[in-house]
Amino acid sequence: MSGVADAVLYEGYLLYPYRRSSAKNRVRWQFGVLLPRDWVEADGPVVPGVSGSADSWYQQTECLVRVRPGAVVRVRVRYLQLQHKQVEAAGADGRYAPVESLRTDDGTTHLTFDEAVPHEIGIEWPLEQLLGGACGAACGAPEGIRTEPLPGGAGRVVRRREEARARTTVSAERLTGDVCRLRVRTEHTGPARDTGCTRAEALRQSLLAAHTLIGGDGVEFVSLIDPPTGLREQVRGCRNDFTFPVLGGGPEETGGTGRVVLSAPIILPDRPQVAPESPGDLHDAAEIDEILTLRTMLLTDEEKAEARSTDPRAARIIDRVDTMPPEVFARLHGAIRSIGPASRRPAPSPERPAWWREGGDDGLSPATDTVLVGEVAVGRGSRVRLRPRARGADAQDMFLAGRPAEVAGVFHDVDGSVHLAVTVDDDPAAELHGWYGRFHYFRPDELEPLPHADGPGPAHEPRPQSPRPRRPAGRPEEGRPYGRP
Repeated sequence: MSGVADAVLYEGYLLYPYRRSSAKNRVRWQFGVLLPRDWVEADGPVVPGVSGSADSWYQQTECLVRVRPGAVVRVRVRYLQLQHKQVEAAGADGRYAPVESLRTDDGTTHLTFDEAVPHEIGIEWPLEQLLGGACGAACGAPEGIRTEPLPGGAGRVVRRREEARARTTVSAERLTGDVCRLRVRTEHTGPARDTGCTRAEALRQSLLAAHTLIGGDGVEFVSLIDPPTGLREQVRGCRNDFTFPVLGGGPEETGGTGRVVLSAPIILPDRPQVAPESPGDLHDAAEIDEILTLRTMLLTDEEKAEARSTDPRAARIIDRVDTMPPEVFARLHGAIRSIGPASRRPAPSPERPAWWREGGDDGLSPATDTVLVGEVAVGRGSRVRLRPRARGADAQDMFLAGRPAEVAGVFHDVDGSVHLAVTVDDDPAAELHGWYGRFHYFRPDELEPLPHADGPGPAHEPRPQSPRPRRPAGRPEEGRPYGRP
């Protein structure tokens, strides 16, 4: 569970291409931010939501717990505290002047940047005490300053942290004999230095990526996503503001209860896991390790040098990618998870290939397979008009309604459904999409066969192809890399 919690802690900490100059790394700290209340409410009260992508001054978690006599509740509040790293150049008069960057004689470039320091505060109370009234504890972080001289007397790096004040309160309410509703609320309790300051300045007093782990002795937590039948009504009474609690635990655990809850500012499933193929953190939302690794490999030497100078965590990502063994990289591509324990899997239907079984896709060929659309066999090279369904279609597909297109292949998914990959005729990047294997996908009943522009003939006869070779086609799921939780 610690790996998932750490992924939440550093979610969005630094995004690809991991350089300070990147526009996306100039607007940071988007999840679980608890700011001073007077700054947040300068323009009116906040509107509660179930995830923490909106600025707030508090988080509240409510969950159900089955308890035994002598139960103890443990809470861990985790967050980052912003630390401003200021590079200062040494002057001839012995004074220091702030600069954006400084290159020392050893060839290292030092950049001014906002880092972060992790904090974790653990608190616990007997359940009986929580049933008697709310209990609270401070969970803020102190201010601090640290100075580090640079080689050759070129200057120094000064790291400053401002105080972040916060408090967590925990209370419990008994609903039935052994079922209680637990409430954990963390609030920013300090005033803003200036309610009219910018968000970047207010962040220096804030809790960043704040989230909570809840566990204990003699307690069993109930899933709020898929609760046991007899507890669904009580689950509906739980109110969660700016956070989304899910069950923790390993893949071996099943059912609607668990031993720990992760209440995070991002929406996760019960029992989230870090994919075992993932070689390390990349700090990107919904990380896709293979794609990010490939992109990082393509950074120029100058871009990699800037990333290494931006932040030690970015330097570790660059170094890990540069030294990644081929067998580690190969594991990122094309892995397939089973859909559940073998005893619970449905028996494969003769009409539906079982992709999770070795050889389940034998005999399928997207480039030569055809499918009947009405009474016309449609396959690669067929001319069609796009007719996406009026209900249930993707919004982007609706924009393509009525457009002519060419079929690039026939694909079967894990549910046994058939999809046709197409390139739109008037898309100026259609040839490029075909080269890279990027297509729009439609069901057969969303297509209308058309005759070829070069004369009559069966719809499945392909038009002459461009002499430029195309990337071999595969299933829509083929090569999909694993993301993090």
